Amino acid sequence: MKKRIVLLGMPNTGKSTLFNRLTGSMARTGNWPGITVDLMTARLIVGGDLVELVDLPGIYDLRGYSDDEEVVRAFLMTQEVHAIIVVANAVQLERQLHLAFQVLSLGIPALLALNMQDEAQQMSIHIDVEGIARETEMPVIALSAKRGLGINQVEPALASLLAGQVDRKHTKDILGHLPSEHKLREQVASSARYIHVPAHATQELTDRLDRILLHPLWGLPLFFAVLYVVFQGVYALGTPLQDLLGHLFDVIKIQALMPLTQALPPFIQGLLLDGVWDGLSTVAAFIPVIILFFLLMALVEDTGYFSRAAYLMDALMARMGLDGRAFVMVLMGFGCNVPALMGTRVMRSRVLRLLTMLIIPMSLCSARLQVFLFLASVMFSPHAAPLVLFSLYLISVLTALLTALLFKKYFRATEPFVLELPPYRLPTLRMMWLRGWHEVHHFIKRASKFITAGVVMVWLLTHLPWGVAEAGPHSWAGMMGHVMRPILSPLGFNDSLAVTLLFGFVAKEIVLGALAVIYHAQGSELADHLRLSMDWVQAYSYMLFTLIYTPCLSTVVTLYNESRSRWFTLLAVAWPVGLAWLVSFVFYQSARYLGY
Repeated sequence: MKKRIVLLGMPNTGKSTLFNRLTGSMARTGNWPGITVDLMTARLIVGGDLVELVDLPGIYDLRGYSDDEEVVRAFLMTQEVHAIIVVANAVQLERQLHLAFQVLSLGIPALLALNMQDEAQQMSIHIDVEGIARETEMPVIALSAKRGLGINQVEPALASLLAGQVDRKHTKDILGHLPSEHKLREQVASSARYIHVPAHATQELTDRLDRILLHPLWGLPLFFAVLYVVFQGVYALGTPLQDLLGHLFDVIKIQALMPLTQALPPFIQGLLLDGVWDGLSTVAAFIPVIILFFLLMALVEDTGYFSRAAYLMDALMARMGLDGRAFVMVLMGFGCNVPALMGTRVMRSRVLRLLTMLIIPMSLCSARLQVFLFLASVMFSPHAAPLVLFSLYLISVLTALLTALLFKKYFRATEPFVLELPPYRLPTLRMMWLRGWHEVHHFIKRASKFITAGVVMVWLLTHLPWGVAEAGPHSWAGMMGHVMRPILSPLGFNDSLAVTLLFGFVAKEIVLGALAVIYHAQGSELADHLRLSMDWVQAYSYMLFTLIYTPCLSTVVTLYNESRSRWFTLLAVAWPVGLAWLVSFVFYQSARYLGY
């Protein structure tokens, strides 16, 4: 029988970093009966046995009542757990030992991993590992998941824990097993004698940086300046790679695919080359840009800077009925709206979660980013393109704040805002690469499903019924565009652009593939077609609408799963559509009125 090990610890202890260090790129998401959340899992060989490693949400207390703490309790009560790795921050060990003692009371074999040992050594913090092991009655390993120090000790320790463990290991009454608060304080106090923190152990570099980066006047401008530098780097380094990959796809099509498909019927050949290949290759050309963007964003995020942004934004977010955590979720949504929505579980208040979930789909996710990178590079100069992209990110944040301001009276929350600011850290190249690879892997999975199906559907709509002009007014796509013309023409969209927006509801990546199919071109040829069919005002109006309107299908499904409310999901779908139309209408008509 396959055994299961879980990772358990407080937020900001490096638990996910340890998971990535142990599993590399083998992680996947899984779900279990009775658990309303997908958790990261991976299979490992421990002591010759195949085991499943599960990364549970970060929690502070097994008695807590946040959604994450309820998820952890539900998992431990309903699933077979043969061992637990309790991850603690060695720099703050005394404050985190109470969770280890709670785990000890469950009777499940456990290993205590003292992470960030390198930082503890830099601050001259000394921990008597053997003494802590005696107090907690569990093996203790000092390690640094980021640096890979001590990782080789984990597998032998787990093998020893699992030896002979074949019975079901879970309890249906976790709260009944937990020690009293008085006993926990006694246990932690007894263990504290093995932790020596010198009086001079301070975070001098962090304090100096925070005096600048958290300054009440220029803290936020500095943060947005950092984001702007990230966008400039993406353009400067990513555009040449994107052009090179696009040229490679053109060569493959002409030199290899066209001769191979020459014997096929014209309809099938057109479907494969002009539909599937052109659509997918146009989207796939952005893989280098996606990797680069997330490498740079991982550098900003993993340093601890995003937590500072939440602190800086808390006062403003409070006026919107939110707190600084909501701003962090919006920033997470820049990668993908789905994990950002799931991240709202750290909020104990349901109404605060709902309001935060309502604004997250406004985030400019990586799928929209591909569309904007292409259109900005096609319709604007190299100097203006980064500014255009930066403006879209600002508008993304502003629409989120506007949405919160308008709906806060319907979602009133009183939960206090508590945020721990981690010290500044430089992420390792390995962790940054894993982050970039995870996003590309996610993109490739979507490309093999939603995007391929969407591109094929667009091609069929532009070529059917039989005998009509390709993408002409009598094709099914042309008919759909004609129906939507009264609604979308005031925004500057022609019939072809209107059709692409329909498929963008399934997945925003399909928008680029749809453009390639409709204009029967890719790469530089597609760029030439777009320059002839619209001007910069229409292009920016189109980007504004794409930025704000209804999120993709997977986001909508996640909204429903997290809210368990049809009415809320309907609101989260309908409101962005109306707001997108209004914003694009005001911009387009104003620009035309001014003579642009």
